[in-house]
Amino acid sequence: MSLKNITLDQYPFHHKTKTRWKDLDAFQHINNAVFLSYFEDARVALFDRWKIQPSGKSIIVAKVVANYYLQLLHPTDFIIGQKVSRVGNTSFDIQSTLFDARDKAVADAVITCVCFDFDKQKSHPVYELIKNDFNKS
Repeated sequence: MSLKNITLDQYPFHHKTKTRWKDLDAFQHINNAVFLSYFEDARVALFDRWKIQPSGKSIIVAKVVANYYLQLLHPTDFIIGQKVSRVGNTSFDIQSTLFDARDKAVADAVITCVCFDFDKQKSHPVYELIKNDFNKS
């Protein structure tokens, strides 16, 4: 997918938030490492939707691949669009894109997650609620 073809309406889940002064780096734009925290905040909203818990039925992030397209300045309101983009046996991918107030894609990431049972200390087949959201994408 080319950058100019990425639009918010391609994502069924939206997470609205804003930059914080503490997110700035020496160049006066949002530090690239902070984007991962923004994606994490948005991902937690999905975890709540799927009733993920810190014990028993849970999830481990296995991999994050992020791309940066534009600077993000402070103060800025923005939206992160999310969708489940792949489902495997025990893992799945969340495609996340951060859109600025002008609906331009600033950065995106693919986060690979593994369904994990912390009580049993082993991976678990992808939960049905996640599969259902994949089928909506």
